[in-house]
Amino acid sequence: MTITVNETAIPAAALAVEAALHADAPDPDGAARRTLAIRELLLQRAGELGLVAAGAARAAHATAEREAEDRIIEQVLEADVRTPSPTADECRRYYDTHPQRFASGELVEARHILFAILPGTPVMALREQAEKVLAEVRTSPERFAERAAAMSNCPSGRLGGNLGQFGPGEMVPEFDRAIFDGTAVGVLPTLVATRYGFHVILVERRIAGRQLPFAEVEAGIAARLAAKVEEKALRQYVEVLAGRASIDGADLAGAASPLVQ
Repeated sequence: MTITVNETAIPAAALAVEAALHADAPDPDGAARRTLAIRELLLQRAGELGLVAAGAARAAHATAEREAEDRIIEQVLEADVRTPSPTADECRRYYDTHPQRFASGELVEARHILFAILPGTPVMALREQAEKVLAEVRTSPERFAERAAAMSNCPSGRLGGNLGQFGPGEMVPEFDRAIFDGTAVGVLPTLVATRYGFHVILVERRIAGRQLPFAEVEAGIAARLAAKVEEKALRQYVEVLAGRASIDGADLAGAASPLVQ
């Protein structure tokens, strides 16, 4: 069933790509349809605000086009959505209840195998291939470097997928969260989907850092808490846009965020 938002149709190719990125969701097709409908709503709002002349190209595969859409959507949200800043007391409570998140010098040593999504890539077949490799190296992690050298689309493949040492914030957000929101060592149990494709990740070592004082991290905590408030405000904003739009082929109920993937 074609997705239309105010009579604008979403290309079928875009749905196929998006569904692959939501393969771990209970309903990948439904999640993809919600995401694409929300993006279309926001791009149409960009036209109303004069941020684009007549909407924007709907990216199906190209990373550059997708990133251009993301920048337009960010401008829409900056123009339309206002959220309150967290108080110092709220920041302090967060610091006291999440001490493990505030360590300086935390590093990991990791490898990855990238299955890149390129123009024309059959995404579902690519994901199936990545899942097979993930299952293989979960069973035989000693083969990780060999499989990275043979299959990774990242230049690190020549080094067995070795990314060296890095800390929080140095990788794209989805990759960063997969590694630093947990403490696992070894091959991570699920694929990590980013704008570049699907990653099989091996965390070889974690290097703990020292606990940072509250004064050094207060600004970062405020930003984190503000992001949570913003997420709620964004959901409400999308509900308003959807309420005055004509949408077919997508059910926006249950959308976790207007910027899924």
